[in-house]
Amino acid sequence: MKHKFRIAAGAVAVAAAALTSLWANAHGNVVPQAVDTTGLPALGDKWRDENPYRTNKLALKIGASAYGQNCARCHGLEAVSGGIAPDLRLLDRDCTGIKNEKKKDACYKEIDNYFLASIRHGKVRNGAVYMPPFEGVFNQEAMWAIKTYLESRRAAD
Repeated sequence: MKHKFRIAAGAVAVAAAALTSLWANAHGNVVPQAVDTTGLPALGDKWRDENPYRTNKLALKIGASAYGQNCARCHGLEAVSGGIAPDLRLLDRDCTGIKNEKKKDACYKEIDNYFLASIRHGKVRNGAVYMPPFEGVFNQEAMWAIKTYLESRRAAD
């Protein structure tokens, strides 16, 4: 009986290790796709601290394409997470219900800063890369276009 338990426990451990390595490798050999930001107002070298494209229809279109090519693999098609990575439709959910406009704007600005830091520098915990850094891969215009797309996908309260 103990022998069967050890075999079963060993099989579970091997399966868990295999699934973990598959998940880790899914983040590995990913080549980011270029984002053509032609037509968007140039933002220059200084990083913005809030989304300058919030109402820009071209940014929305570019952001949707960029998201689909570069982010959907982990964050889900149309920003609906399949569980691998956070559901980005909920990124600014704490801001949407704020009644005071000044506080609401400050909340969105704080989330914009968080988003930009995340996409620029990635997410690494205990040496494990959960999200690669995209600074040097995407320009600022592409990053804000993706944020514009995510704002259009905001989950309803």
